[in-house]
Amino acid sequence: MNASLRSYPTRGVLDRPRSRWADIAVFAGAAILIWLIVRVSAGMHVPFDENSAPTTVSTDPGELPYYAARSLLRMLLALGLSILFTFVYATAAARLPRAEKVLLPLLDILQSVPILGFLSVTVTGFIALFPGSSLGLECASIFAIFTSQAWNMTFAFHHSLVSQPRELDEAARNLRLSRWQRFWRVDVPSGMFPLVWNAMMSFGGGWFFLTAAEAISVNNRQYVLPGIGSYVATANADSQIGRVLLAIAVMVVMIIGLNVLFWRPLTVWAERFRMEDTESADAPRSLMLDLLRRSHVPGLLGRALGPLVYPIDRFMGLFGLAEHPLYVAPARRRTGDAVFAIVVAAGLIAGTVAIVDYINNSVGFGEVGHALGLGLITLARVIVVLIFSTVVWVPVGVWIGLNPRVSRLAQPIVQVLASFPANFLFVLVAAVMVATGASLQWASILLMALGAQWYILFNVIAGASAVPNDLREAAANLRLPRLLWWRKLILPAIFPSFVTGAITAAGGAWNASIVAEIVSSGQHTLMATGLGAYIAEATRDGDWPRILVGVLAMSAFVVGINRLFWRRLYDLAQRRYSL
Repeated sequence: MNASLRSYPTRGVLDRPRSRWADIAVFAGAAILIWLIVRVSAGMHVPFDENSAPTTVSTDPGELPYYAARSLLRMLLALGLSILFTFVYATAAARLPRAEKVLLPLLDILQSVPILGFLSVTVTGFIALFPGSSLGLECASIFAIFTSQAWNMTFAFHHSLVSQPRELDEAARNLRLSRWQRFWRVDVPSGMFPLVWNAMMSFGGGWFFLTAAEAISVNNRQYVLPGIGSYVATANADSQIGRVLLAIAVMVVMIIGLNVLFWRPLTVWAERFRMEDTESADAPRSLMLDLLRRSHVPGLLGRALGPLVYPIDRFMGLFGLAEHPLYVAPARRRTGDAVFAIVVAAGLIAGTVAIVDYINNSVGFGEVGHALGLGLITLARVIVVLIFSTVVWVPVGVWIGLNPRVSRLAQPIVQVLASFPANFLFVLVAAVMVATGASLQWASILLMALGAQWYILFNVIAGASAVPNDLREAAANLRLPRLLWWRKLILPAIFPSFVTGAITAAGGAWNASIVAEIVSSGQHTLMATGLGAYIAEATRDGDWPRILVGVLAMSAFVVGINRLFWRRLYDLAQRRYSL
């Protein structure tokens, strides 16, 4: 009996070896991080006078590290807000059938509103909220970055909730989990893998609009915040190409460092939440995550915070169990549906009447037709971008996602390319076009692709990485021909992820048109015909009626196409191709 007991490992034998050096490194890193946050955040709350505020920042190269840290802090704060919004909004849309009918179309509209549309409305309000302090302008900038990150993450997390395996739902009901317990023990873990990948992609998309969020030009006013985006905008206006190239180099270093210290450990950690019967023999690794796992610090934090879990669960259990009533009286259900429909219809009618009256009394409906015509031109560019991105990046994404070794090498490169704000290069493109006399009408397609194509690539990588190993091994054992392998395994497996990425890429392309259809180099400004340039001009001039017309036209195109085309593909992916 004793011999048989000795054949089993004792508690802790299979744990990773701990190291004091790892503890020292983790404590030192945490101390440095806290010091940097305190040091950088101190500059976010300084006296501010709207009438005498500076319109440029210093282009001294010595300021670049501080500017880069300020921009990174804004990006991380916006990411935190995006995650919070994603959890609340996506969960409400997935769990409340009536709310879903409003929240998903509203999300389509929010995704279609360009960042300049949000800035033109929110800047004045945030400044008034914090009078005499730069904190109002900081909040406006963070909110603008938030609008470039949140929608894609929300779509991805909502898809993971509605396509959740039935077994998980039944287990949550049988265990009588509260709504709070189900969210943290079922919903978040099951959606963690796509959420992390889409958060990384959305974070990269936020860099693209950093210049617009830090060098704000609305309502005939110019506001700037210290940051690498405003640094590039000032250097561009002064035709300091060398300073722009220096900022690009700093940006690349910062993105690589962020990938090594933050995104790579997070994506490797998210591998534990993949649901499959077999495990890859070549699992991805992260030096930073290995360091944390060899430290005692995570365990100490777990023991310190662990006793709080049960009291919080008990308190949050007041919100009820994670289950739906088995029976609802038909009359009660119909009455609720009717009241909900009346309230929503009343709100829509009131809003529509107010908008129609405002446009009729300002620019007239002839301007609406003009904006829709410009929208058709931009739509053609968006279609070209989507076709190009699909043809080029779907095979590349599948190749990266199915090969852990390739993913380990390619992910930092893809992350740098996706995170790098391509509009930093617009000044160089504009300079070349001014020198050669080239037209922006076609070049704007390339500029839009630089800001939108990565959504498809990242979603395809995430979709291919999530293909269960048992299916891949079965396909290998059956020796499927290459064409059949694509048709029967890969394309159906990645289809839900591709649709999510394509929807977001289309919205990203529309948003990118704002900065791609009008670019500047020094005193030269190039403009392409399109709805993006129309909105950018109206925002710069503070022309509220034209801003409204442009935003409504862009929203009509994006939401209409989503409803008629993308939503049908989304439903097909959920119904037939969800793993």
